[in-house]
Amino acid sequence: MASTGFFEKVYEVTKQIPYGRVTSYGAIARYLGSSGSARMVGWALNGSNENPDIPAHRVVNRNGMLTGKHHFQGTNLMQQLLESEGIEVIENQIQNFEKFFWDPTKEL
Repeated sequence: MASTGFFEKVYEVTKQIPYGRVTSYGAIARYLGSSGSARMVGWALNGSNENPDIPAHRVVNRNGMLTGKHHFQGTNLMQQLLESEGIEVIENQIQNFEKFFWDPTKEL
């Protein structure tokens, strides 16, 4: 499968998102030099939520919406994980998104 290398790179970046911070699918794609591949980043993370070493709950869409939440077990698991890290979520939207946003292009 050609995308396996890309998926592994997505996992490596995702593992580096600090506790209490979030990033977007697009920011990871840009960091990996593939700015049009935000959806592919999402696909990679869909398959990772069984792996506790990959904090996929810290990756949201560019507006801070929890668009991947239906891939987590339990109705509100993604929100609960974020809130346990001090990130407020109201109606599937991260509050003060800019404050918590972590940009791998600047940070790595």
